[in-house]
Amino acid sequence: MDKALLDTDIFSEIMRGINPGVVARATAYLAHFGRFTMSTLTVVEVVKGHQRQQRMDRIQQFLALLPTAEVLTLEVGSADLAGRMIGDLDRTGQPIGRVDPMIAAIAVHHSLTLVTGNEAHYQRLKAFGYPLQLENWRT
Repeated sequence: MDKALLDTDIFSEIMRGINPGVVARATAYLAHFGRFTMSTLTVVEVVKGHQRQQRMDRIQQFLALLPTAEVLTLEVGSADLAGRMIGDLDRTGQPIGRVDPMIAAIAVHHSLTLVTGNEAHYQRLKAFGYPLQLENWRT
């Protein structure tokens, strides 16, 4: 089992506990590594979702969990890589937004497998030759 960066969709599924396969993989991962790894961009996306629903209680619950996780930032090396990824996608008419390439760049920069259910977006980056390792806990 490789150390992994959780994409927002998978982290949200873990928190909701709806998909038993995802929960089982997350439980095994947590037992092996002791904590989840996510990016500050996932923090933005999760808080945004709860804010949109005006669920301040869920924002507070989520923020209370963060000290138990490893939260990686978009620092200069990752930002440079993300800019290259976004530029390649935009240049070829394959945009996937801004957040997904930033999350992918953090994973690549830290040599982490990106766990996501949104493989189609990230496969576009792999097609450019970026050394992004993907895993889908839904399958």
